[in-house]
Amino acid sequence: MSFSKNLLAASIIASLCMAGTVLAQDAAQVTGDNAAKPNAKKATELSTVVVTGIRDSEAEALNLKQEAVSHVEIVTAEDIGKLPAKNVADTLQRLPGVNISSSSASEGGFDENDRVALRGTNPSMTQTLVNGHTVGTGDWFVLSQVQTVGRSVSYSLLPAEIVSQVVVHKTSEANIVEGGSAGSVDIITRRPLEFAKQYTAEASVGGVYSDLPSKTEPQFSGLFNWKNNDNTFGILGQAFYEKRSLERDGQEVVGGYIPITAGPLAGKYAPELLGTTLFTQKRERKGGVIDIEFKPTDNVTLDLSGFYSKMKADNYNRNYMIWTSKFVNTATPTPGYVVNKNGVVSQANYDPVPGDNTPYGVYDMISRPGASSQSKYLTLDGAWNATDHLTIKGQAGTTEGRGDSPNQDVLETGVQPGGGAGWAQHGLGSPYDVHLGSDNSSLASSGFQPSTGWIFGDQDIHVKDKEHWGQLDGELAFDDSLLSSLQFGVRYADHTRENKTDIGQGPLNGLGVPSDYPQDVSNYPGHFGDGLGATFPSNIWYYTPGQLAAIDAAKANRDPVGRFNWGNIYKVEEKDKAAYLQANFTGSQWSANAGVRYVRTEEDINYNSTNPDVYTVAGPFAGSAFGTYYLSNYNHTYSKALPSANFKWSFTDELVGRLAASKTMTRPDYSALAGSVSLDDLTHTGSGGNPQLKPIISTNFDAALEWYFAPRGLLSFGVYKMNLKDYVNFGPVARQFKDQQASIAAGTDVFNTYLVSVPVNVDGSVKGAELNYIQPIGENFGVSTNYTLSDGHTDKDDGPLQGNSKRTANVSAYFENKVFNARVSYTYRSEFFAGVSRTDNFYQRGIGNLALSMGYSLTDNVSLSFDAMNLNRPVLKYYTKADVYGKQPYAFYDNGRQYYVNVRFKF
Repeated sequence: MSFSKNLLAASIIASLCMAGTVLAQDAAQVTGDNAAKPNAKKATELSTVVVTGIRDSEAEALNLKQEAVSHVEIVTAEDIGKLPAKNVADTLQRLPGVNISSSSASEGGFDENDRVALRGTNPSMTQTLVNGHTVGTGDWFVLSQVQTVGRSVSYSLLPAEIVSQVVVHKTSEANIVEGGSAGSVDIITRRPLEFAKQYTAEASVGGVYSDLPSKTEPQFSGLFNWKNNDNTFGILGQAFYEKRSLERDGQEVVGGYIPITAGPLAGKYAPELLGTTLFTQKRERKGGVIDIEFKPTDNVTLDLSGFYSKMKADNYNRNYMIWTSKFVNTATPTPGYVVNKNGVVSQANYDPVPGDNTPYGVYDMISRPGASSQSKYLTLDGAWNATDHLTIKGQAGTTEGRGDSPNQDVLETGVQPGGGAGWAQHGLGSPYDVHLGSDNSSLASSGFQPSTGWIFGDQDIHVKDKEHWGQLDGELAFDDSLLSSLQFGVRYADHTRENKTDIGQGPLNGLGVPSDYPQDVSNYPGHFGDGLGATFPSNIWYYTPGQLAAIDAAKANRDPVGRFNWGNIYKVEEKDKAAYLQANFTGSQWSANAGVRYVRTEEDINYNSTNPDVYTVAGPFAGSAFGTYYLSNYNHTYSKALPSANFKWSFTDELVGRLAASKTMTRPDYSALAGSVSLDDLTHTGSGGNPQLKPIISTNFDAALEWYFAPRGLLSFGVYKMNLKDYVNFGPVARQFKDQQASIAAGTDVFNTYLVSVPVNVDGSVKGAELNYIQPIGENFGVSTNYTLSDGHTDKDDGPLQGNSKRTANVSAYFENKVFNARVSYTYRSEFFAGVSRTDNFYQRGIGNLALSMGYSLTDNVSLSFDAMNLNRPVLKYYTKADVYGKQPYAFYDNGRQYYVNVRFKF
């Protein structure tokens, strides 16, 4: 089944030269039907020509869903335009079986949806495509660049304005690019020759107000399309720009729960690094789309498409923490402390000891100027209707994502404020009440101790996620036959994820004394914590990002040799070859497809380790303060046959039944393979990788019954099951590493044992059911609701599956007439396993979100829109779970509300 890369590339080039291109994923692929179905093609064209409102778009989406052979969910352009949605993920969360998250690593959640997952799995198991091809992605957060590097796409780079249609594939077909064990999301962009008019111009100008930072920022999007009178040549240009201020008020237990070894509480556990956190960020997203479409003859179409999106994401995080481990084993709590049933000190107060200068607190200020993420692609597609029955298509393209962290300006200091420290827990649903001193408004009153602090943080990080690919597809149609067509094709892709540089800064000749530092400071906003419902230290001082940059310029060691962090340098290259054959069948009341996709993957994994292992190929690399490193290389090749079958039976014109079975594959996350090690010297914990991981193979079964009782009405019920082989989970191991902070203090190398969480293969399963109800009410009203039940676990110890919410529910209602429309939506997902923090599992508790959108047409060409996000001001709540101390609070975040007002013009 293997084939030559050169031969494949030559075939694709020849096809493009002979034939050219249309959409990489045309109506036949979108709906799962073959090209012989004219109604499917007509429905696809309708999405950009006729649809003008909520009702029309809902009717079109249901028409496409009903026509599809496979099980899909579809959202059209007008749906996105009329829903409270600022990126594609915002809209998809309202579909049955879809979950979203607002972060990709352990950075906590934000006010914008960022990742998409299907049917109770983690986002890496959902393949995101654009026009049928993969898209490189980037992440602005440093941990997502070097420590938790997944395969999911950042939807914060994909604004809703670029979309013509989004197709969620819940069941697989052989002609869909592999990678989504749980399913695929295909984002279809607009094409020039689809527009009805010769000239089309659209623009949206407005602003967004975020209530926590109390700032209003501008927004713009514009589209211009031209095509000639013959409908043979067209050019589309689109641009978007958005600037947004974020503030997130929070509380975090950064160090987890540590054992107390002395005193009256010996043998109990206490929260370590219990912090009051203020995160602010300025996001600026800009980019655009250009598409050139040409039909030199009636049977040949060429299309050149390019996309670029970049988000600048300067951010600043402040965390004022109780440094429990510094005093809990030597100081005695005042009477009245409480120990809960799990052995955790849930309430305690420690008064300062006269004459003791031990820091009761530690304060982190971390500014990341220049943080950014970006995504871009360039594709050339071609389609040639060689005969009335044979269509040949080709596609060649390149895509690249980037994540950059050029600087981290950091200051970590001890604090010893008068008044001591204390905390009181109120269960998993509420933050701790916390006090750390009585006055935290200045350096002097907080007991500023730079000598007990640190400068840390990786920078000069520039991660690339790139792929070059080519594919050749064909379809042979048959007349008057149950076998309506045969689809076949080959694909080659060369994908690389790598980070080449990383400077792990440290202190330069100590941090000095308080008089070395600026005395003029800023303070937390007066409203800080109002939405969290607990007592916090107030009016906390901080340095501006500019002040931090000046301090680090003078006191940080950023030597490119001595501080080069080899542990975060990695490269994963994958060469993927695929071939498929799919047969499409059509009967009087039924349709079906069956096929197989054969995939061969060659992995070349490079990482660095502090000790030589069986994969070491070079080193040692001396001169780094982080220790002596060796380059390790691991090569792995595997081949998988992925069969799939879909069957649809139309009992009547309104009642449809579906059955599907398939085998699908997801390759392990890049960080799971690359072996990068991240350590915390305060808690002696960390995370690492495992290059020997196998791909996740899922055997899937799906059944659904759909009743289309009205043009805009649907009642459906479905069940599904996924048997997961070699699912990636995490397990702790003890390893020796150099302790950077202890080594600096001792003046010599100090090694300690760290408990490191590493990925391992286990088996598991997910099963569930989906209920979907869409009801038009009269001419102008409508409601929709859906409910998804998902039960996922690993076979070993019945452990959790990352991202698995047992219950997801959506309900929305709308009104629309010729001049006014309004839609209110509520989305809820129950708690889920969110990942591993050091060695503890952490979970996000259930959360509901209320959103509103309204629009008013001033004229046929001008309209107003208003969107409100997070109207109920939901608080993101997390907890940890461990065998030794059960469930304990972990983090709480309040992002406030966001309001968007826009004026839209159409010409």
